[in-house]
Amino acid sequence: MNSNLDDIPEIFRLYQLARDFQKIQFPENLWPEFDQDFIATEVIENRQFKIVIDNKIACIWAITYNDADIWEEKENNDAIYIHRIATNPEFRGNNFVQMIADWSKDFARKENKKFLRMDTCGQNDRLINHYKNCGFEFLGMKKLKDSSGLQAHYHNADVCFFEIELK
Repeated sequence: MNSNLDDIPEIFRLYQLARDFQKIQFPENLWPEFDQDFIATEVIENRQFKIVIDNKIACIWAITYNDADIWEEKENNDAIYIHRIATNPEFRGNNFVQMIADWSKDFARKENKKFLRMDTCGQNDRLINHYKNCGFEFLGMKKLKDSSGLQAHYHNADVCFFEIELK
C-alpha cells in the first residue's frame, strides 16, 4: 500500500537501520541521509510504498517513472524503477524483494510499461544472485557517464543493472 505522511519518521528510521547495516556489510556503498522534502514528495506523489504486518511497517520502497541519470540511453519512458528497498529488521527473511517484484510487475503493466528495473551499487554477489532469483535479469555493471546529479553513493560507483521484461 502507499505510504502516508505519518509514516515519514518510520521511513527515516528504516533508512537509518539500512545505513547501519551497510556500514558493517558494505562500507564502500552507503546510502546518504535523504532529504525529508524528497521523501515527502514521493509520498505525496504516491511513489513511496510499504508492506504492513501486524500494524508495523515491515518493508518500504519507492518507485520512479524515469531514471535517465542512472539508466542513461536505456531510459525510454517505458519502465517502472524500484529504489531504496529497506526492511524492518524484525521482518527479515520474508523475501520481500520477491513480493515487491511481483507487485511491481502488475503495477507496471497497469501503467502500460514494458520493463521493471532496479539498480544497486557495488559488487555484492549475494545481492545480485538474490535479485536474479526474484526474476530480474542481471544486465551487468558499469560506471555512470555523469553521476553529478545523483546521490553521493552513485559517484564513481560501479552500478549493477537489473531488468524484468514484461510480457
